[in-house]
Amino acid sequence: MDGSSKLDLHGVRHYEVDCKVENFILMNQKLLPLTIICGNSPTMINLVETVIKRIDCEEVAMDRYGVIVIRRI
Repeated sequence: MDGSSKLDLHGVRHYEVDCKVENFILMNQKLLPLTIICGNSPTMINLVETVIKRIDCEEVAMDRYGVIVIRRI
């Protein structure tokens, strides 16, 4: 998988998540699918899901816990 189509949030502070995730999705939307690695933190997963809902992504899956894949925006 291409490095630009994957965002690893390990080590990212909760207050940074909103901006990082939104920028990642919008700047890489031509590289679908996009993978966001949240880890096992329910708080981090919720923060990412909030951004995804706000952007109104159409097809999103979490096949593995803590790994969110955006297949269609």
